[in-house]
Amino acid sequence: MYVLTHSLLEKKLNGLSPLSPESKELLYEHIRPVELARGELLLQEGKVCRSIYFIDKGLIRSYKAKYDKEVNLDFALEGSFVTHLRSLRSESPADYALQALEPTWAWEFPKTALLDCYARSRDIESFGRQLLEQLLMEQQDHAFIFKSLSPAERYQYIADHQPTLFQRVSLTQLSSYIGIARETVSRIRRK
Repeated sequence: MYVLTHSLLEKKLNGLSPLSPESKELLYEHIRPVELARGELLLQEGKVCRSIYFIDKGLIRSYKAKYDKEVNLDFALEGSFVTHLRSLRSESPADYALQALEPTWAWEFPKTALLDCYARSRDIESFGRQLLEQLLMEQQDHAFIFKSLSPAERYQYIADHQPTLFQRVSLTQLSSYIGIARETVSRIRRK
């Protein structure tokens, strides 16, 4: 049994925007633990995203169902925040889903609770701004990598920056993520 603690979250918070003990306590009062079984959806495509999640343990994939296939858009590992930013901000239906690929424990930051905390604490408001900037930079980096690098370079980027994905996702999911056929990933891997 996994015990969910604030230790990994606290490390991430301190890296983004250190909070006073009072602000940290206020924030912790408003977050909720979430436990997901393998295959369980955190966000269903077509539903409005109402929270940001911090993954304490586990793996979440962002994917879109397209032409009777699932296209993997991204993976979020321990120590990462994950959400559907456009849906969260605009309250529009999500155009992709978030799903646990393995048993996952996370902290949920409901949007309404965050807005309440922003109004009550400058520290938490600053944290929210820093988090938003980080999420936007990650999206920009992801878009750059997947639009400007060749498939072999994308594979190498994953090997350099997220090597645990090779042990934690199937070859089919990895090939969908890179955007090439499974056989091509096998050839790249052999080289």
